[in-house]
Amino acid sequence: MVGGTISYFGMLPVFAQDADNRIAKALQDNSFLIEEAYNQEPGVVQHIASLRRQGRDWFFGFTQEWPLGSQAHQFSYTIPYSWLRSDGQRFHGIGDVMLNYRWQALDESERSPAVAPRLSLILPTGNEDKGLGTGSAGYQAFLPVSKIVGDRVTLHFNAGVTSYFDVQGRRPTSYALGGSVVYAVSRDFNLMLEVLQDWNESVNAAAEIEREKSFTVAPGFRHAFNLSAGQLVWGVGAPIRLSKGEKPNHGAFFYLSFEHSFLK
Repeated sequence: MVGGTISYFGMLPVFAQDADNRIAKALQDNSFLIEEAYNQEPGVVQHIASLRRQGRDWFFGFTQEWPLGSQAHQFSYTIPYSWLRSDGQRFHGIGDVMLNYRWQALDESERSPAVAPRLSLILPTGNEDKGLGTGSAGYQAFLPVSKIVGDRVTLHFNAGVTSYFDVQGRRPTSYALGGSVVYAVSRDFNLMLEVLQDWNESVNAAAEIEREKSFTVAPGFRHAFNLSAGQLVWGVGAPIRLSKGEKPNHGAFFYLSFEHSFLK
């Protein structure tokens, strides 16, 4: 996310078994660009590392997700690190850190989807002069919705807004809509197709708002190893970014997650 983007073990012996035995239920909360609407279970922490290449730039993100007493409330943080090489740049460093709260507003049932709105505080920790940050605090509000629609198929929907409070006297605000379909080939192996539409605003050197619209389609897969210590998930995606007047920008996405109990 953030990407991501931002689980729920049907299989692990260290957690209570779920009565839902659908194959799609066994591997969840491990998407790449799209956020799934499942908070962490009580006593379970998730560590997520992602690496994305887009053009000549590389973006790394590390996220930890912690339940706050119950599955209804979750805190997480995301630390980004970038290596920028496009347009003659040669910069690298930490970007703007995000502190995230997510509320499990609705649990998934036979008829209803899971819904987990998130509100994030963006801290101006990245160097704006090097293009690593915006130089302003901000917020992001996101609405993930998830629903298993068959024994092997899960659908996800995202809608979000990101706004910065003061960038050279302006307040750039960006919007995003996205979704994905996940097909469970087995309980441990999923095929994924994610799509994301962005409407981005930024502030140029003349303190003017610039707007850009882009569309990303990303096929990928993920695979889980259910260990005695927890669940290890790795995955690979191939995001293709399309912008008006530009050639398709082909990228790569690498994902690694580990979930385990922190309570004995």
